[in-house]
Amino acid sequence: MRRSEFSVGSGRTSAAAVLLALAALASPLVPGSGARQQQQGRPRRAVDAAAQTQPAPQTRQTPTPTPAPAQTPAPAVPPQQQTQAPPKLRAQPTAEPDAPAQDPNQEVDPDEVVTIDTSLVNLHVRVVDRNNRPINDVGNQEFRVFENGVQQKVEFVTREEVPITYGLVVDNSGSLRSQIGQVVEAAKTIVASNKPGDEAFVVRFISSDEIKILQDFTADKQALADALDDMFIEGGQTAVIDAVYLAAEHAAERRKGDPVEDKRRRALILVTDGEDRNSFYKAEQLFEAMKEQDVQIFVIGFVNELEKERGFISPSKRQKAVSLLDRMAKETGGRTFYPTALSELPGIAEQITKDLRTQYVISYRPAAAGRPGEFRPVRVAVSDGRGGEKRIAVTRTGYTARPAQAAPPPQQQKPAARRP
Repeated sequence: MRRSEFSVGSGRTSAAAVLLALAALASPLVPGSGARQQQQGRPRRAVDAAAQTQPAPQTRQTPTPTPAPAQTPAPAVPPQQQTQAPPKLRAQPTAEPDAPAQDPNQEVDPDEVVTIDTSLVNLHVRVVDRNNRPINDVGNQEFRVFENGVQQKVEFVTREEVPITYGLVVDNSGSLRSQIGQVVEAAKTIVASNKPGDEAFVVRFISSDEIKILQDFTADKQALADALDDMFIEGGQTAVIDAVYLAAEHAAERRKGDPVEDKRRRALILVTDGEDRNSFYKAEQLFEAMKEQDVQIFVIGFVNELEKERGFISPSKRQKAVSLLDRMAKETGGRTFYPTALSELPGIAEQITKDLRTQYVISYRPAAAGRPGEFRPVRVAVSDGRGGEKRIAVTRTGYTARPAQAAPPPQQQKPAARRP
């Protein structure tokens, strides 16, 4: 009996132990049971084992990575705008530009200190009658200069022939195919009239990427004539504005900063039909640049082959060309020629040469200094001639004020040598 009671008691004990173990294993699955066990006392090892096999979720949140901002696709650009860059004046591999020519009759003392007044404004002025014929007998007191509408005091008026720096800028596109031979001969006529001290350069142009110096600054007439002989017609989209922009810049940079050469005339002689087809620079950019460059532009325009029938709201190609070429000449104090026959070219060449030679140089000191970069409009008036003859002064429309230049430091005198 005792043995059986012992067996029953052992069975009850074993069953209770099994129930307790099952309850312990199930306690993590019942919400809040862990908390109650922690409140009642030390948790059983079975609870710890369950915690190790099923770790509680962490309360610390892992930061979500910020997505990279979406890139907006660049707007589509036409291929010609993606690759187009400002045009450059290409140089033919020739000798270095000639050094400035010196007057053989001028005596220069190497120890002499030359003082230059850089505050003077110099204007190159042509005087003509109503038929555009030059007038060469205007007295100094017959000129009046106005800047910003205010009359200025004229310091000097001279009619002496000063050296000329000019460029022959010739269109070599297909539009001048039938005229190129006579154009070259007319250009040679201009070159042949060069005098001591004059210098010129030759530019051939078609499209924006084909603007080339065939001969840089030189007084050698034969070298200039040889460069003109190297011209030939070639297809391309004519870039008149770009050619004038670069050539005028090239002429203006020549001897820049040399006050002694400030009275030297600088000019371009442009030969073209005037139809600009694909220039990088716009017309207004050209005229803004020309305000800072004292470069006169003389034009020989072969516009007769261009269409003269205008559109419904737009001017004809000929009207556009004439408007562009006339403005180039007017704003720089130059002149335009529109030949109707090739036989007129020799006479035009002689007239351009005469216009370059028969000019007055008027110098004045502005009564009010302009702000650096400010455009100062200028007008020159001239008294009527004898018998009421109308006389017209032609010059540039103004200039851009420059920053004040600091005076050069005084030259240090060498100490006198002591006698023994």
